[in-house]
Amino acid sequence: MKFAVLVFPGSNCDIDCYKAIEDTVGEPVDYVWHTATDLTPYDCILVPGGFSYGDYLRCGAISRFAPVMNEVAKAAEQGKYILGICNGFQILTEAGLLPGALRRNMSMKFLCHDVVLKVENNQTPFTRDYEQGEEIVIPIAHGEGNYYCDEETMARLQANNQIVFTYKSNPNGSINDIAGISNERGNVLGMMPHPERAVSELLGTKDGQRMFTSILNAWRDQHGAATVR
Repeated sequence: MKFAVLVFPGSNCDIDCYKAIEDTVGEPVDYVWHTATDLTPYDCILVPGGFSYGDYLRCGAISRFAPVMNEVAKAAEQGKYILGICNGFQILTEAGLLPGALRRNMSMKFLCHDVVLKVENNQTPFTRDYEQGEEIVIPIAHGEGNYYCDEETMARLQANNQIVFTYKSNPNGSINDIAGISNERGNVLGMMPHPERAVSELLGTKDGQRMFTSILNAWRDQHGAATVR
């Protein structure tokens, strides 16, 4: 399995994502610059956190027009796995690959601390190694993590089981405590907390490890290979 970690001007979690792949699943991983126009070699694309293009206008609003995002949309349509973390989640919503929007935190402050998440849907390629309803500890680091959508969109999210993670104690005002959602097909996930910063006890928690093993195991199932435990 081959992973791509996108890099935009202002990305600052790209190295974290790269190292998380190396350390948790040991599969090939490349940095891919925002001007790239071919993602065909990759099975999973990570859209990392940071401040892409300085977060001018709105978070992700400029990155959404980067050449590589056309390829991300094609990869999503092909069923490849797309994981957007923090700023990556914001970019995916701006690009229309996920519904809703991320607004300023209710406190109007940047928040950086561990949070407890509840796994609401463990039937996605990103969460299959977690237990349904399991509580995990993953750090957040964001100023605009307040997820919002209208009532019609929320009804669709609930009906299609697209709410993947919720906060046990809501830090930012997100509607219905949402911390992460998927598209209807389930191959695109956006989340504000940082699983790539939760892959070792040295970091305070290794609850993020199973997100990356989940992705690898889902891909191996698709290709008739043995899963990792």
